[in-house]
Amino acid sequence: MLSNIKTIFFDYDGTIHNSIEIYTPAFNKAYQYLADNGLVKERTWKKEELIKWLGYNSKDMWMAFMPELEEQLREQASKIVGQEMMENINKGKAVLYEDALDTLDYLKKKGYTLVFISNCNTYYKDSHKAAFDLGRYFKDMIGSQEFDYISKADILEKIMNRYPKDYCIVGDRSYDIEAGTKNKIHTIGCLYGFGSKEELKDADIFIGSISELKKYF
Repeated sequence: MLSNIKTIFFDYDGTIHNSIEIYTPAFNKAYQYLADNGLVKERTWKKEELIKWLGYNSKDMWMAFMPELEEQLREQASKIVGQEMMENINKGKAVLYEDALDTLDYLKKKGYTLVFISNCNTYYKDSHKAAFDLGRYFKDMIGSQEFDYISKADILEKIMNRYPKDYCIVGDRSYDIEAGTKNKIHTIGCLYGFGSKEELKDADIFIGSISELKKYF
């Protein structure tokens, strides 16, 4: 099935980066801001409660989480999350999955074209690129902000012909699999990430760790 693949598109959060570690404190800081302004009741959110929001772009996440909030407040909360995550990345608190960089290095050395494609802001992409020297592995790094937060499927449609055929996409959420399906490319679902097996049910292949890609490529 994967014998003719030349280009591999990678989701980032939940696929390469265990983003819940820096997202949880950042989200709680933003939620505290809303509580301090009398907009929500005070509480602390646990990692397990926030996992379902990981992988959304920030605009869609806050619209889904609190649609009743005024747009300006959603934007402010999103900004707080972003600033706090940036601080934690700069402090070295971001954590990649075990063997993530080793697997990327393996694939690149085997001659595959690797492309980062994430529902993220440009600052987030660039800060991770600097923190983990991701430019060593990826030919291009693409965040959804550069495309005005259109769907990953639509971004993939716009960019994939820049790279050698055939293609596959690796990700942990339904929109990664949908992006591949809609663009008629192979899909690999990451069961170790933040999406359930039910959410990933349409993937062609499932992996339990990123290092399992070495078995297929």
